[in-house]
Parts: sequence; C-alpha cells; structure tokens
Amino acid sequence: MRNTSDHCSGTGVTSPQQAMGVTVFSNRTKGVTLLVVAILIWGANWPVMKSGLSHITPIWFSAARFVTGAATLFALQLLTGTLKLPSRQDIPLLLSVGLLQMLAFTVLGSIAMAEIPAGRSAVLAYTTPLWVTPAAVFFFKERLSRSQLFGTLLGIVGVSMLFNPLALDWGDHAVMKANLLLLAASFCWALCILHLRHYKGKSSAYQLAPWQMCIAAVPLLVLAHMIEGPFTGDGSRSFWEIILFVGPLATAFCFCAVNAASMWLSTTSMSSAMLGVPIVGLLVSVITLGEHMTISLTIGVVAIAGGILFVSMGARKKTASASPLK
Repeated sequence: MRNTSDHCSGTGVTSPQQAMGVTVFSNRTKGVTLLVVAILIWGANWPVMKSGLSHITPIWFSAARFVTGAATLFALQLLTGTLKLPSRQDIPLLLSVGLLQMLAFTVLGSIAMAEIPAGRSAVLAYTTPLWVTPAAVFFFKERLSRSQLFGTLLGIVGVSMLFNPLALDWGDHAVMKANLLLLAASFCWALCILHLRHYKGKSSAYQLAPWQMCIAAVPLLVLAHMIEGPFTGDGSRSFWEIILFVGPLATAFCFCAVNAASMWLSTTSMSSAMLGVPIVGLLVSVITLGEHMTISLTIGVVAIAGGILFVSMGARKKTASASPLK
C-alpha cells in the first residue's frame, strides 16, 4: 500500500494539484504579490484623491474614506467569523493608529492636496522613516548606525530640495502651509510607528483595523459637519467611483494585503518596498494629471528615496548584529 505522504514529500509522486496543472505558490511569492498590488494601489491613490477633491471637501472626503473602509472590514470579518472585540490592552493601539496614522495623517494630507500637486504630496507624506530615526534617538535613546545617520541626513537634504527657494512661491502662504501640513502628517505617522515598535497589544493588526477606522471616522464626521457644514459630496458617478476606490480598495483591501505580506516578508523588505508608493504616486500624477517633474523635485525624490533606503539598511544591520548566532 502506497504511503499517502508521498504525495507531498517530493519523492516523484505527482500531487493532485500538479496533476491538474495548479501551481502551488510559496508564502514569499504570495507576500511579494500582495505587497506589489498594495504599492501600486496606494501610489495611484494619491492622484485619485487629488481628483476626488473636485467632488468633495477635504475633511468630508477623509471621513467618507474611513466610513466605507470600516464598513468593508466589518462586513468581511462578520462573514468570515473573525470579528473580535478589542481588549483593554489594545486601547493604546486603537487610539494611536486611529488618531495619528489614520485621522491626522489622512486629513492633513487631504487639506494639503487642495493646494499642491498629488505627486509632491505623496513624496513629502512618505518621509515618515526619516522622522522615526531622530525621534527614536531623542525619546528612546537609541543609537544610530552610520547608515542610519547618513540616510537621515540625505533624506533631510531631499526635503530641503523640495523647499527650493527658486521653485517655490514663498509669497503664497497657502502653498507653504500645505507643504508644512504634509510634513506634520508624516511626523504623526512616525510617532505612531514608534508607539507600535515599543508597545504590543493582544489582538492582531487585522482584527484591530475596523475599530481603528471607526475611531478615525467618528471625530472626522463631527469635524466635517462643524467646519465644512452638511455633507459636501456632489453624488456624481465619478464621486462614488473615487469613494469606492479610496475606501474599500485603497484603505480596507490594502491594509489587509500589507498586513498579510508582513507575515511572510522581513520588516526591512517591507519598509524598503514602501518607497515604491511615493514613486508610483509621482509617476501616475505626471501621466494622468499632467504634473511636471522639475529638477529640484527629481533630486529631492532621489535623495529622499536613498535616505529611507539607507535608514532601512542601517536598521537591518543593527538587528542582525544584535541577534545571537545560530
């Protein structure tokens, strides 16, 4: 009698999946695929959000994004039986991610994009790793490697290039304010990352996501009504197509995709790969919105991308040197 374990032991016996021509993908392949899809969607989301601001005001837009994103995840978790009430230990993470990463980052970015191009917005918003490093030194007394120090300085040079005096209209206070709002949004996300690094909850990121989106959506709904008045969406077909893209797809799906990918890929690979988001956002904005690639913008993008890459490499070396030999 043939041992049934031969079907999956690689001893020459053809498995049912192989006999049917079905390819069994490795976890790494699935992780890379999900991450690439998420990066493409998140990058394209910046020009989509820019277009959305012609149909709705910024705070209502941010509220609609998290209302639809939360509704999608709640429905998915109810259908799959994975919905879970957060524990008391999860509350700090609920507040940190919900208020800093989701609410503050998104609403500041939406307000800023009303004044400046989507591609530039994406690049400035994704300077987050550059602020994580000095904040970790200041607040948590972490020591920097040479790569991290060089990467941080290179990234700061890149940000400075985006504030090139010859490329900016310093008399336009709205534009200057928008650029500073994006840097503030990036810093809020950096604070959230530091919190996540040094505090662990009981539930998974996927289980907490819909509750965190609710924590972002509720105050956004209140703020939108107080500041912008009644709902401002024009109800057009384009408006609903944009809402469905930024809510269920760019928020709910991408969060799940990145969360799944993070289980199969290293942290360094994830952080380095996320450099693709602002690059995709910038390229899609140039192609679809006709935005221009100036010399200062190009140099700034390259410097910021290189800076974040060096910071990620430095963090990887530090982790490797701290790990015991196996």
